[in-house]
Amino acid sequence: PHLQGKKMQRRLTTQQALEMILTEVDPCDSDGEDLEVQPDSDSELSDQSSDEETASAPKKRPCLGTETAKDGTVWREEHVGTRLPFTPIEPYAADGEPMAKARRSISSCLQSFLCFITLDMLHSIQEWTVQHAQQTEHVHWFMDLPELMAFIAIVILRGVHKVPSVNDCWSANLGNPQIIGTMARNRFQDIMQHLRFDDKSTRSDRAKTDKFAAISSVWGSFVTNCITCYNPGLHITVDEQLFPSKTRCSFLQYIASKPDKFGIKFWVACDLKSKYICNVFPYLGKDPNRPTGERLSENVVMRLMEPFLDKGRNVTTDNFFTSLSLAQKLLGRKTTILGTVNKIRREIPQSTRQTDRNEFTTQVFSTSAATLTAYAAKRKKTVYILSSMHSVVQTDNTTKRKPNTVTLYNKTKCGMDVMDQMVREYTVRKGTRRWPVAVFYNMIDMAALNAHVLYQACTGTKERRVDFLVELARELARSHVAAKKARKEQLLRTQPSTPSPGKRATCQVKHRCKKNHATVRCVHCYRYTCGKCRRQIPWQCQDCE
Repeated sequence: PHLQGKKMQRRLTTQQALEMILTEVDPCDSDGEDLEVQPDSDSELSDQSSDEETASAPKKRPCLGTETAKDGTVWREEHVGTRLPFTPIEPYAADGEPMAKARRSISSCLQSFLCFITLDMLHSIQEWTVQHAQQTEHVHWFMDLPELMAFIAIVILRGVHKVPSVNDCWSANLGNPQIIGTMARNRFQDIMQHLRFDDKSTRSDRAKTDKFAAISSVWGSFVTNCITCYNPGLHITVDEQLFPSKTRCSFLQYIASKPDKFGIKFWVACDLKSKYICNVFPYLGKDPNRPTGERLSENVVMRLMEPFLDKGRNVTTDNFFTSLSLAQKLLGRKTTILGTVNKIRREIPQSTRQTDRNEFTTQVFSTSAATLTAYAAKRKKTVYILSSMHSVVQTDNTTKRKPNTVTLYNKTKCGMDVMDQMVREYTVRKGTRRWPVAVFYNMIDMAALNAHVLYQACTGTKERRVDFLVELARELARSHVAAKKARKEQLLRTQPSTPSPGKRATCQVKHRCKKNHATVRCVHCYRYTCGKCRRQIPWQCQDCE
C-alpha cells in the first residue's frame, strides 16, 4: 500500500507503523499532508496511564524572546501564567508576636510603655534637665522621676484632648480635669523650658561626627527597644515619614508632596499586620559611612531590614527604593522584595516603556533573581512591579484582569501609610523652636503606638487606642499625683485645728463661697470650712461627701 498523498485511516500497531514509515515513505515525496499514526491500545505507548501523564510536572513553555536592558541585564519575556525559571525562597510562616521577655513583663499600659522609653532613659533625661536648670536658673531647681513621668502624661493627654493653646489645657472652660489635677501650668512650662536629652557641655565635640548628638543617646536606646521587643511577621513595609516641624536644624527637609511640606524625615520599617514600628532612623543628609557607589535607597532598606534578614520575610517598597540590585542583595540574605519600580531605571527593558497600551493587559519578564510585571491599569498608565517572591505571574478572572503581583502589592503597601495616619490621629506634636523636642514628640508618638500593639498582644485585651492613651497617662501620673496629695494633706494636718484667739481663717474649700471666714476644720481633709461649704453632721466640706 502507498501512503503518498494520503492519510492512514486504519489503526496500526506501533511496530507496523514504524516499519512502513522506514521502508516505504520518502519524505521528499510528501505533499505536506499530515501522517496520522494511532498506536494500538495494547502497544507499549499505551502502557502509560493518563493519571501518570497528569501527575508529571508541566513543561515550561518557551519564552517569547529575550531583551537586554541598558545596564546589561538580560530579560526573558514570558507568557502570563508560565512557571518562571527560578525557585522562590521558603516564606516566613509565623505572624508577628511579642518577644518572650516582653510577654512575661507586661500586664499594664505603663509596663508596656516602659518597654520602649525605659526608666534608664527617663533617669538620663531627668539628670540632664536638672543640670541645665541649675546652670541657667536656680541652683536648687529639682525634678524627680515621678514628676517627669507626670510631665509626659500631660504631653500625651494634650494629644488626646485638642485645645487651641497650651494655656487652654488649664482653663476653666476648655481645660482637662486630669491635666489640672496632675500639675500646675507654670510648673509644666518650667520643665518644658529646661527639658534636655544630653550633656550640653560635651555636645559640641560629639556634634562634629554626629548631627543627632543632642538626642542621639536616648533615640538609640528607643530604637534598640523597638527591635528587641517584637518579632514581626512575613510582610514588612519600608517608607519615609516626614514629622512636621519648622525648627532650625541642618537636616530639615522640604517635600512638596507632603501635607506639611517641612519637617524631619525618618526612614521607617513597620509590620504590615499590627502596624508595629520595627525599626526607624532619621535622615541627616549625606552619610560619610555609606559605601561608595551604593544607592541611598539600597542602604536605607538594608539598614532597616538588618535585624530581620535571613528568615524568609518579604519587604514591600515604593519606586524610590525598588531596584534589581536591591532585590539581588536581599535574595542573598533569604529575603524577598515586592515593590513598584520606576520605568526610567537602566535595568528596565526598553520594550516595556511604550506609553500606549491596551487597557488591562499584562506583560511579564523574568531574570535570574526577580520577575517584572508591566500592567496597564489605564490606557496611558502602566504600573511596573518588581518581585522576587513570585515564580508564577497570573491574572485573575475579573474585568480588570489584575496580576497577582499587583494584587499583593496593593494589600501590603499600606502598612506604613496606615501607621503614619494612626500616629497623626493622637499626636503629641506642638509648636517648638528646638528640634530635639520635636524628635522627642515623635518618639513618644511611636512608643505609645508600639505600646498599644504590645499591650494587646500580651494581655489579649482589645482596647481602643484613645482609651489606652488615657489610661497610660493616668498610670504615668499616678505616683506624682499621690505624692502631691500626700504633701498637701500633711500641710493641712500641721496647721492648727482652730485659728489663733481672736483670729478667723479663710475658707479653704470655697465650694459655695468666694472668701468666707472659717474657724473649724473638716474632719477628713483638715481644711478650714465656712458654714456655707460644710455639711451638717459630722462637720464636712462639700468635697468630702
